[in-house]
Amino acid sequence: MNHAVESVRPEPFQPDSFQLLPGAAASPVILHIPHSSRAVPESVRRGIVLDDAALERELDHITDSHTADIAAAAAAGCALTPWRFVNGLSRLVIDPERFPDEREEMLAVGMGAVYTRTTHRERLRADGFDGGPLVDRYFHPYADAMTRAVEDRLEAVGRAVIIDVHSYPTEPLPYELHGAGPRPPICLGTDRFHTPAALLTAAEKAFAGFGGTGLDSPFAGTYVPLRHYGKDPRVGALMVEIRRDTYMSEPGGPAGPGLATLAAALTELVDGLRL
Repeated sequence: MNHAVESVRPEPFQPDSFQLLPGAAASPVILHIPHSSRAVPESVRRGIVLDDAALERELDHITDSHTADIAAAAAAGCALTPWRFVNGLSRLVIDPERFPDEREEMLAVGMGAVYTRTTHRERLRADGFDGGPLVDRYFHPYADAMTRAVEDRLEAVGRAVIIDVHSYPTEPLPYELHGAGPRPPICLGTDRFHTPAALLTAAEKAFAGFGGTGLDSPFAGTYVPLRHYGKDPRVGALMVEIRRDTYMSEPGGPAGPGLATLAAALTELVDGLRL
C-alpha cells in the first residue's frame, strides 16, 4: 500500500478532523479511537522537517494501525451498538490524549499535544516551533466534541463508559518513558477514579484468551475529558492497549486474522456493560 497517498493530502481534500459515529440511544459506551489515522494535511506537513520516506517510517511506528477497523467490527457485533469517536488525523498533527499544558509528562521527550520529536527522539519539527495554532485548530475542537459526546450519554442514560482503543509495538521504542516494564498481549490502562472494578474485571475476562492481560504497563491511564476528569464518577473509562504482534505485521503492515478475534473480544466487553 502506498501510505504517502493516504497520509499527505492537499488541503481541500483533507479528511474530517474527527467523527462521532452514532450508536444506540440506550448505549452508555463510547469507543474512542484517537491514533488510528495516518492522515496529515498538507498545511501541517509543511511544518514537519522529515523527508517523505522518513515521515512514512515514522507513521509506521507511531500509528495504532487498524484499531479503527477493530472498533468498527466490534461495534457491528454488539447487541447494543456503542458510539464511536474516531480521530481522522494522525497524532502527528495533534495528540488529543495529551494534557495541553505542563502537566503532560511526555513533554520531556518532545511529545506533548504537538510533537516536536519522533519515536526515536529525532527532530520532527524545527526548534522553537509554535504549536499553538495547531492546538487551537485541532486539539480544542476535538476535546470540546468529545466532551459533548460524554455529556450526551450522561443526559441520555445517566452514565458514560469510554473505552480507549490503542495498540503498541512488541519492542519498546526510544520515546517510551516506561518501556522497561512488562509488555503483555493486552495492557489495560486504568484510572483510580474512573475505572471501577467491574469494568476492569469485565475487560480481563473478555481478553483472557490472548495470552495474558496486564495493568498500566507499558502505558498507563485512560482518556477522560478534562471537564469530568477526577470529578464525575458517572464517567467510567478504560484503555485497551493491544500489542501489535497479536493482529498485524510490524511496523505499519497489514492486519492478520487476529483482528477479528480481538474485535470479538471487544464486542464481549461492550455487551457486558449494557446493564
